[in-house]
Amino acid sequence: MFTGIIEDIGTITKLQNENTNLHITVKSNITPELKIDQSVAHNGVCLTVVSLNNNEYTVTAIKETLDKTNLSYLKTGDKVNLERAMKLGDRLDGHIVQGHVDQTGVCKAITEENGSWVFTFEYDSSLNNITIEKGSITVNGTSLTVVNSANNSFSVAIIPYTYNHTNFNTFKVGTVINLEFDVLGKYVTKLVNINQLK
Repeated sequence: MFTGIIEDIGTITKLQNENTNLHITVKSNITPELKIDQSVAHNGVCLTVVSLNNNEYTVTAIKETLDKTNLSYLKTGDKVNLERAMKLGDRLDGHIVQGHVDQTGVCKAITEENGSWVFTFEYDSSLNNITIEKGSITVNGTSLTVVNSANNSFSVAIIPYTYNHTNFNTFKVGTVINLEFDVLGKYVTKLVNINQLK
């Protein structure tokens, strides 16, 4: 379980394919605090630490994860948002994030607005994921508030701190991002769909 509050921006130092798996090595300031078997969210994707080497660690993504997230687009030198699993008793500063990406989206517009930025994203609405105005959304693991909610798109407003301390500052129009929709919204959508079938 995560909160969507990014702890560090890691740098991809090595990518190694093994059959359909991808081993991802990351350089990060939090590496000295990690241990084998620990869960870390990478752009919102929960992955398990499998090895440690000084200030670098390695995680493995399987085909299912690569098919449904933007991890398959990673290149050496790319920046990834990192968050360790939350501790019981800590403040929940973001919202409840599972680290299970629902689908990817695409950045369609970036507008600078007097010291902040508005990013607009589109996604495939046929997968029945929804956003609501002022609801929660996770973009590349970052807990954010939805504005301009539409059927297959939404926007988020990014303050300078978030812009400078996440990989939002690397986004361009066309950037593929990971989306985890609000867990309560997913259950409500599922119940509504079940009731419509009755």
